Amino acid sequence: MADILIIAAHPDLAQSRVTQALLAAAQKLAPQRLALRDLYRLYPDYAIDVAAEQAALTPARLLVLVHPLQWYSMPGLLKIWLDEVLRFGWAYGPGGQALQGKDLWLATSTGGSAESYAETGHNRHTLDTFLLPYAQSARLCGLRFLPPWVLHGAHRVSDAEIEQHARGFAERLLSYPGWCAGLPGEPPPEIPLDARPALFSPIGGTS
Repeated sequence: MADILIIAAHPDLAQSRVTQALLAAAQKLAPQRLALRDLYRLYPDYAIDVAAEQAALTPARLLVLVHPLQWYSMPGLLKIWLDEVLRFGWAYGPGGQALQGKDLWLATSTGGSAESYAETGHNRHTLDTFLLPYAQSARLCGLRFLPPWVLHGAHRVSDAEIEQHARGFAERLLSYPGWCAGLPGEPPPEIPLDARPALFSPIGGTS
C-alpha cells in the first residue's frame, strides 16, 4: 500500500518545467510507494470532495505538497484544499488527531534566485520566513514539517539541472523515512473547544 501521498497543485501543469519533472521522476522511481492527487485536474471547478481527500490522507505516512511558489505562498486551489480538508475536529482541535505523527514535506520552486531570499535581497526576507504558515499549520495538526525541497530561479535553470533536482526528489521519496529519521518534531498545541474557527452558516454567510 502506498504510504506517501503527493498533493500536486499547479494551475497550468502542461506548461510547467519543474513540477512536471518532479512528478514524473517520483512516479518513475517510486510508483509502488506513491499516491498522487493532482488538484487542478481533479477539481477544475474548485469544488473539493472533502471525504475523498480525507480518505486519501488516512493511510499516508508522508504528505508531500508539490507546487510553485506564487505570491510568496501556495496556489489558490491548494489554499481552498487546506481550508476545507484539514478541518477542526478532524485534523486539529479536540478530537482532531487524524494527521498526528505523520510528516509533511514541501517541494516548491521560485522565480527568484536564492540570493533574492535574504534580508539584503530583493524579497527582503528569507524563504523560511515566507514558509512560516506551512510550519505552523503542520504543528497545529501534529505533523512534522520536514526541510523543504526548493529549486530557486526556476525560469533560468537548465533542463539538466531540473532533471538532477527531480532525481534527488524521487530518491528522497524512495528512501523515506530513513533520510529524516533523526529530525526533530514538535507536539501539537492544546486547542480549546471555543477556539473553533468561523464556519459558513446555512444561509451562506459567515459567523
